[in-house]
Amino acid sequence: MKKASAELLELMNKAIAREIQVSIQYMWQHVQWGGVKGFAVKDELEDIAKAEMKHAEMIAERLYYLGGIPTTKPDPIFVGKTLKEMIERDTKDEEGAIKLYNEIIEVARKEGDEVTNRLFRQILQDEEDHHDTFTTLLEEI
Repeated sequence: MKKASAELLELMNKAIAREIQVSIQYMWQHVQWGGVKGFAVKDELEDIAKAEMKHAEMIAERLYYLGGIPTTKPDPIFVGKTLKEMIERDTKDEEGAIKLYNEIIEVARKEGDEVTNRLFRQILQDEEDHHDTFTTLLEEI
């Protein structure tokens, strides 16, 4: 079994905490939002929430394989009171993920861990798509 550096394992646990956070955050936004504009975004929030939980699972499986223990604690969850407030926060959270995942990709490359590198490049593409969705929604709110 391949061992990863403490730095890589810590970064991966940060990624898990973030993925758990946004999966709950987006799902609760989906559940709590109503109105005409909210109706148009509810399904998208639900779909992204499910994708984020799948990311958490994939990262946790990889982290465990590398000898780490996956965290069960999410980063702070922010639901928001207005659709605009929600989507602005969601956009910032996706920007944070993009930055973190680029850092993880770089560390994985340095350590010669091609599987973790590939996993996070795949997830990074999803996060960029989510960011694009949220920034597009902001234009219409």
